[in-house]
Amino acid sequence: MRISVSSDMDEPVARALVAQLRERGHEVLAHGALRPGADARWAVCSEAAARDVVAGRADRAVVCCWTGTGASIAANKVPGVRAALCTDAYTARGARRWNDANVLALSLRLTSGPLLEEILDAWFDADASEDADDRENVSHIAHLDGGGAAS
Repeated sequence: MRISVSSDMDEPVARALVAQLRERGHEVLAHGALRPGADARWAVCSEAAARDVVAGRADRAVVCCWTGTGASIAANKVPGVRAALCTDAYTARGARRWNDANVLALSLRLTSGPLLEEILDAWFDADASEDADDRENVSHIAHLDGGGAAS
């Protein structure tokens, strides 16, 4: 899977994220502080990673900033993106399952190495629900942002 990753700071958890994704066999597209010379402002690099998903350059994205809130807000402004700020594995699993989230937002401040691994396990192990109510909710979200059909 190709994963677009952004971080506004070159923090240990951001480097661990990239390393873990590569260890899991994913191709990583880096943005922000993770790519030398790139614009590291959280709004800019989170948007870039989110746009990779919508354009089909990446299957999913992980966006990071100090709290994760700014990165998630910026990513969610891109039509077709469903970004979820996850601070635990249960939330990450639910975001994939019930919300078909295609962007994971993480806090550089709150996410430890072991927690990162748990969140990624849950994120990648969960599939989007096929339940009619869940699909209708995801479809409704797509129409809220003008993104058309759910992707």
